[in-house]
Amino acid sequence: MANYRGHLAGATAFFAVYLAGLFYVFSVDAAYTRFTLLELVAYPLALFGLCLMFALWPDVDTNSLGQTLFYWIFFLVDVVLIATRHFEEAAYLGLFAILPILGKHRGWTHTWWAMLLIPSPLLLLPYLFFPERPFSGLPFYGAAVVGYLSHLVLDGVLFRLRRRRRAYR
Repeated sequence: MANYRGHLAGATAFFAVYLAGLFYVFSVDAAYTRFTLLELVAYPLALFGLCLMFALWPDVDTNSLGQTLFYWIFFLVDVVLIATRHFEEAAYLGLFAILPILGKHRGWTHTWWAMLLIPSPLLLLPYLFFPERPFSGLPFYGAAVVGYLSHLVLDGVLFRLRRRRRAYR
């Protein structure tokens, strides 16, 4: 079981593999030529940020750095939604924000299905708002899932990591 520093380090390692895979996919048909220099720098940084954030998400159900980070984000987004008179969206965000607290630590937030479900708005919203580019959210969803996966692996939830036993003399 890692602390937040361990989860951030693990997410960085997992993200390096993910980014290498993306570079390979985009180099196959020279898709990277469609991006500007700013996009070639900004997209990987945004993906890395998402990966780090979602590496902290499973611990949002306990007093942690992840909880502080996400609840500040939820609060700021909720204030903007209320200020722009999007009351229904603000209510849904509030409902979504309290869900992790309703469970116990290492409960539903530490499951494989939550790993796939929680970041799904990153995949679905671009599809709904930009139907001409249905897969534009896929790299962002992938980065979030990779970050979440790194957390579950480091906590030993998905795969049990062997630990050395100390020899006592």
